[in-house]
Amino acid sequence: MRMPWKAALQTACVIAVMVIGLSKAHAAEVTVMAANAVKEPILELISAFERSSEHKITLIWGGTEGIAKRVNDGAAVDVVIIAAANIDKLSSDGKLVAGSRADFAKIGIGIAVRAGLPRPDISSGEAVKRAVLAAKSVAYSSGPSGFYIADMFKKMGIADQIRDKVKQPASGAQVAELVARGEADLGFQQVSELVHVKGIDYLGPLPADIQNVTTYSAGLHTTSRAPEAAKALVKFLTAPEAGPIIKKSGMEPG
Repeated sequence: MRMPWKAALQTACVIAVMVIGLSKAHAAEVTVMAANAVKEPILELISAFERSSEHKITLIWGGTEGIAKRVNDGAAVDVVIIAAANIDKLSSDGKLVAGSRADFAKIGIGIAVRAGLPRPDISSGEAVKRAVLAAKSVAYSSGPSGFYIADMFKKMGIADQIRDKVKQPASGAQVAELVARGEADLGFQQVSELVHVKGIDYLGPLPADIQNVTTYSAGLHTTSRAPEAAKALVKFLTAPEAGPIIKKSGMEPG
């Protein structure tokens, strides 16, 4: 879907403000591992950063858990953007620079059904519980949102009842794609990973009484080959002017 011209103009103005005063230092290559949940705004902001700074950014996408494992296993990277709790753990383990955490965005969990299926009521926690029990199959991620959903089902007292119809793909897999392909009738994942996907009907965020918000943050790797460029990138991504771009994708600035 094309962006309305007013929104496009606003975005262009925001980016212009962000790049004013950004010095063009010696061009460097920066490798970033980032969670799929923040893909939309990161792509837009990275493009602007590359144009203004002349640094070259290589992006590697995945799920929070998968990325954390790769960093722990020694992946060569300069910046990591995943759930804040994992950034903190990697910092305490000496993989990321202590104190380098910079919060990027906050994202709630959403619900979707395969396009064409009846749209269940999700207006309350009890309504969501009924929808899950009625669904033939349910999918949730192996990342932060999935951990929360699994625990939520336990608290609702339905984990055992739905065990045989739950599908949980590997870290980095898109729940929305499973739903779109008909492999699950009802899917739970971060709002930002549902709102733009074709083949599904996005029902909305979890109701307030059961909602959970995950903060996604950036951290600098201790063995970065381009630490100054990496710092400049993180500063750019978390600047106040990035807020409107982050909000376009169903998130709140960190």
